[in-house]
Amino acid sequence: MSSLSETIRQKVRQRARNRCEYCLSHQDYIMGRLQIDHIQPLAKGGDDTEDNLCLACELCNQYKWTQTEDLDPQSGKIISLFNPRQQQWQEHFTWSLDGTEIIGLTACGRATIRALRLNNSLAVTVRKNWVKAGWHPPCSDHLEI
Repeated sequence: MSSLSETIRQKVRQRARNRCEYCLSHQDYIMGRLQIDHIQPLAKGGDDTEDNLCLACELCNQYKWTQTEDLDPQSGKIISLFNPRQQQWQEHFTWSLDGTEIIGLTACGRATIRALRLNNSLAVTVRKNWVKAGWHPPCSDHLEI
């Protein structure tokens, strides 16, 4: 189990603007506290440095667990998952026209959507309500996390 200092946790939260760095869910709209995720899991040799940490909602973190790669459903190849420290969200993902589903623009995006189940039925249902409330999808200035 990792024991991160409160200072590091705050830095990770501020850098992510209190959003999950995978699905972009904002802390204000979810029922639990956003979690610190190890991009390269400790179980696979990752460490507690800021460059290996990101903010994740419970669903994304639960599905990611120790995964670092998955199948791109389009090419059938095993692809590394999205790394929020090294890649830009908007280069790999976009929102469906109705704002409820995340669409993969690249093999990395598609593999990440598959691995983290970013469009699971619960997420899509919740996003539909966020759209109705005018909270979603995040505008482009919030994608630069």
